[in-house]
Amino acid sequence: MSFKSYMAAALDEAKRAGDRGEVPVGAVLVGPKGNVLASAGNQTRGLSDPTAHAEVLVIREAAKLLGSERLTGCDLYVTLEPCAMCAAAISAARVRRLYYGARDPKSGGVEHGAKVFSHKQSHHVPEVYDGIGASESAEMLKAFFAGRRD
Repeated sequence: MSFKSYMAAALDEAKRAGDRGEVPVGAVLVGPKGNVLASAGNQTRGLSDPTAHAEVLVIREAAKLLGSERLTGCDLYVTLEPCAMCAAAISAARVRRLYYGARDPKSGGVEHGAKVFSHKQSHHVPEVYDGIGASESAEMLKAFFAGRRD
């Protein structure tokens, strides 16, 4: 079986989130057979919910669809390094692989900050691949925040 990236779909979700005035982060959760189970962009403002990050939204939707809190065999594509909250949710859901785009030195929880997966208390550590679509994601985030400062 050959590798197929779903980062373009995550970037599309991020763009839609930015168009709604949300921080432009998008995520796609793919099932063991390569089928897209869920996709979303950030909705913290739209839902008035500080936990409505793209990663949490797709984990919730896929778990509901599969009827299980465990997403073993599933892969998550997200445009930005997950924060500590999202990394903990990824671990709790037992996501098989995490692919993320841009690194987040300020709020990341995988490679930066809390480094959730490096702690022995982490229930599960997914395979992690970073840098996929990083430049596109970083540019989208820079443009979004530059627009906010103007």
